[in-house]
Amino acid sequence: MRKRITEFLLINLGLLLVGIGIALFKIPNHFATGGVSGLAIISSSFFVRIDVGPMMMIINILLLGIGYFFLGSDFGSKTVYSSFALSGIVWIIQKVLPLSQPLTNDMLLELIYSIIFPAVGSAIVFNCNASTGGTDIVAKILSKYTNLNIGKTLLLTDLLIALGAGAVFGVKIGLYSVLGLILKAFTIDSVIEGLNVSKQMVIISARDKDIRDYIVNRLNRGATIYKAEGAFTHSQENVISTVVSRRQAIKLRSFIRSIDSSAFITISNTSEIIGKGFRNIDS
Repeated sequence: MRKRITEFLLINLGLLLVGIGIALFKIPNHFATGGVSGLAIISSSFFVRIDVGPMMMIINILLLGIGYFFLGSDFGSKTVYSSFALSGIVWIIQKVLPLSQPLTNDMLLELIYSIIFPAVGSAIVFNCNASTGGTDIVAKILSKYTNLNIGKTLLLTDLLIALGAGAVFGVKIGLYSVLGLILKAFTIDSVIEGLNVSKQMVIISARDKDIRDYIVNRLNRGATIYKAEGAFTHSQENVISTVVSRRQAIKLRSFIRSIDSSAFITISNTSEIIGKGFRNIDS
């Protein structure tokens, strides 16, 4: 139950960040960098009495209906919730902080913030095994009926939306939207890797038993121990391999240096750890 509550809170935090980026930066500048928000920004220019938030809700309902018709119930409850919750968050922010013009006169600065907030928010949502829905459904339909994979169809869908912004709001906005689309993809990947990063440590030391005990009893982590032969000395050594968090890596490194200053340690970043103590295989 605690895990579910934490996941629910994280999803809503991610959606709030996405909503801030959309309401405060994308909408005032007409940045349509793909997704339902991009479609809603373009559509709202034709239906001036409908705000972007409610327009997102309408589009999400239509897309979920289309997705159910073509794909069946091939999208999870968390994605359905995220789709509607995001629409509501954008609508509330628009009502609480109505903007008739951009916050600043620097369009590039506005574009950067319109990418950072949604990218960080989307990464948090994706990390909880959910998505903000919307054009993901269109991409899945295109992937099902063409030879393109889901990544390419999603990029194609978002690119068409960005180009649509150029057709409706002018070439300048279109170019900024395409640039934002490219930056968004790289930013989301970087944030997801940062959220999941752990440290893989390989240790060779004469005090291997003390190090093993510290890892198991003090850090509550596991380790793999195997025999290796030195290429120069041909001596047999015990090699310890373990995966720990950033903070645990600092503690372990300090402990090793305090008991064996000649220990050999390699530390590398890894962002996809699946198993007990880390991410579950189904998450």
